[in-house]
Amino acid sequence: MSIDDIGFATAQIHAGQDRGAAHGSRVVPIHLASGFAFDDFDQARDRFSGADDGYSYTRMGNPTTAAVERKLAALEGGREALLVGSGQAALTVALLGLLRAGDHLVSSRHIYEGSRGLFRENLAGFGIQVSFVDDIDDPDAWRAAARPETRAFFGESIANPRNQVLDIPLVSAVAHESDLPLIVDNTFATPFLHRPLEWGADLVVHSTSKFLSGHGAALGGAVIEGGSFGWSGDAARWPQLDRATHGDRAFFVHLRNTVAGRLGPTIAPFNAFLLQQGIETLSLRVARHSANALEVARWLQEQPEVTSVDYVGLESSPWHATARRLLARGDGSVFAFTVAGGQPAAAALIERLELFSHMSHLGDVRSLIMHPTTTSHARLSDQERAQLGIDPGMLRVSIGIEDAADLIRDLRAGLDAAAAATPAELQNAAIARG
Repeated sequence: MSIDDIGFATAQIHAGQDRGAAHGSRVVPIHLASGFAFDDFDQARDRFSGADDGYSYTRMGNPTTAAVERKLAALEGGREALLVGSGQAALTVALLGLLRAGDHLVSSRHIYEGSRGLFRENLAGFGIQVSFVDDIDDPDAWRAAARPETRAFFGESIANPRNQVLDIPLVSAVAHESDLPLIVDNTFATPFLHRPLEWGADLVVHSTSKFLSGHGAALGGAVIEGGSFGWSGDAARWPQLDRATHGDRAFFVHLRNTVAGRLGPTIAPFNAFLLQQGIETLSLRVARHSANALEVARWLQEQPEVTSVDYVGLESSPWHATARRLLARGDGSVFAFTVAGGQPAAAALIERLELFSHMSHLGDVRSLIMHPTTTSHARLSDQERAQLGIDPGMLRVSIGIEDAADLIRDLRAGLDAAAAATPAELQNAAIARG
């Protein structure tokens, strides 16, 4: 079932369903099985050779997981998808499918700090180098970062935590000049707001634990391939791909069988089932998330205790015009704002809140808040945080689907607490700016 033939809300419910495999159930059943029995000797041989695409072992594939993979591929407009145990596993698997010792990755600097740590420390340990691009809107900056040994470009459709929007047509054009794929983390936008493959990306990754699930109950990750990148073009660049056997599917077969299949970041069938349940209400939730976030962000930018709000839905955002061009149905739920009193004020605000949960997560139906300086970005130096725009008074919020008026009341109480913890000269400076 193609997303081009039906509406998004219809696809999020029906795409990927196999009524025969569900034995009459309209809900995808949970196949809690480590392995699957073979009908006969020949079937076992054929499944291990690839001649039969049935199931043998859940690490390599499972009917519950496969149904959700088909749905995700349809929603992103991709050819096929792979589900794994977490978003970090999805990014790792995607990169290790492309990169080997001596290779090089070009990445936006404005990404989830866990991904930056993966690149700078773990990939470096494998002999893989990474260059970061600061000005992601400058095509020459991306060009200058590329090398002969570069194998991929990477960025986030909406960046964590400061809400920069990646101009995917611009970056993909630069990547494709050198016949390189662009990988985009689409966790914040989801395919409801933005489908990177339609704008030139070649691979999409998700932390499905976030908006795609929505309930915050189960980890998961996904890699989706668009199907248009010519993996068979340069045999020397990716010698690990078996083009002779698999043609233009060589990368994804390698990803599923050799990388994920051997490293084993398997998603549990029950987690895949929970993800399936969440996806069925994705459009309803993300529309509400986005509407609430815009209302809260507009309110915050008018408050004297707040020095800045980084949300692309606001006309003050440097990426507002890019968002209007690329994001079809809203601007998402996650953004950052900064209070005048620095870390003491941020701490006081968090401690005062009642509706916002203080936790390292996002994309939940509940509103969440976190202080990047002391959590996700704590291992960075002051200079590195400043380079990323991470101020001691910055707070990252993920706006849920509660009533916006109640969230604003909660934040008003938090800002009152922040003001009480802020020195008078900083309060006066904030009032003067307002």
